[in-house]
Amino acid sequence: MLNQTGYQAYRKNKYETASPHRLIQMLYEGAIQNLNAALAALDKSDLSQAHQRIMRAQDIVSELLSSLNEQQGGTIASNLKSLYLYMLNRLVQANVKKQKEPLAEVADLLRELKSAWDQIGREVSVGHG
Repeated sequence: MLNQTGYQAYRKNKYETASPHRLIQMLYEGAIQNLNAALAALDKSDLSQAHQRIMRAQDIVSELLSSLNEQQGGTIASNLKSLYLYMLNRLVQANVKKQKEPLAEVADLLRELKSAWDQIGREVSVGHG
């Protein structure tokens, strides 16, 4: 029990002390992991597990959407908003119909965004190093 409590405190601290850039990376990673797990669950016909994982991915994409600052972000934030709304729509469709194709599509989109985000992080750390 103590180990579990310590681990939960560690995880909570990890999120609280992460930079805003790292938090977005973690959200992308979490969404991708949940989509991969949902795809694996559908392969095993475990519809309950697939549903739970798709819902977690939806929650994460919703969090990404709510973190956008359209005033400061301009066109990029507006484009990301459209993309996140599209992803949410595809995830709902995938969950209702238990289809793998929309899940794979959203996972690919998230991987592309994460790759771009990772690159931004490298450029910022090099620029300030």
